[in-house]
Amino acid sequence: MRLTLPVHANTADHAVGDWVLVEPESHLLIRRLERKSLLQRRTEGSRTLQLIAANVDTLFIVTSCNDDLNVARLERYLALANEAGTTPVIVLTKADQVKDAGSYQSQVEGLQRGLEVVTLNARSPEAALTLAPWCGAGQTIALVGSSGVGKSSLLNTLAAKSPEAAQLTGSIREADAKGRHTTTSRSLHAVTGGGWAIDTPGIRTLHVSDISAGLDVLFAEIAELAPFCRFGDCTHSHEPGCAVLTAVAAGALEQARVDRWRKLVEENRSNTPLEVGPRGNKAARMPGKRR
Repeated sequence: MRLTLPVHANTADHAVGDWVLVEPESHLLIRRLERKSLLQRRTEGSRTLQLIAANVDTLFIVTSCNDDLNVARLERYLALANEAGTTPVIVLTKADQVKDAGSYQSQVEGLQRGLEVVTLNARSPEAALTLAPWCGAGQTIALVGSSGVGKSSLLNTLAAKSPEAAQLTGSIREADAKGRHTTTSRSLHAVTGGGWAIDTPGIRTLHVSDISAGLDVLFAEIAELAPFCRFGDCTHSHEPGCAVLTAVAAGALEQARVDRWRKLVEENRSNTPLEVGPRGNKAARMPGKRR
């Protein structure tokens, strides 16, 4: 259905997955209904957030059992999902192309408490059965991840697309497992389980901003230790009486995990605009770099 937009309407205010109220005869868009979740990101140098998808129940973070698997990048997607209020599931594709898919699964299972991780062949009908718990009637899923990991192939399987209607898929470079962009826009598709799926283009760089709460969920073990540090503004890098460093020394926490936490926190701080100015007339300003 092609809608008629009201005067001064801004299409950038709407995302794939939004529900809208429409006048039945003229198809005039009256208003957008309240969202229950919203995936959005800030592109480099932009003051505004780019909308990715709305009203998503489950975010399938898709990566593959090859060199594309990058723990630090997956943590960025997890923080994004947490901040948006949607449930993340890591989907490891191309499990049929490796001898031991379990070794890839073990790398990501502990990235967040309660995180679901599944391995599959995106082109196999069994993939739809594996993901069925999240694709039932009334449920909306979205697929995110790098180009070439099998998002479009997985969508074609979930939606039982005919060859004529299938989303375009592409190959990867064998040297580094990098794929080319075949999906160039976001789109909504009905899936066989009765739910809906949002396909998204591959994201080359996912900048972190405006996701403090999402980071606290992702790194819950660090967030829970922080109140026990001697200093309230502890950076968990060198301060005496640091509960996080004590946990690292005791072997209860990995130093690499703390290092990745610190990098994301600092990036989030530098990329998140500050509200400055008098009350009632505040303006957003990007913070300066810390020296």
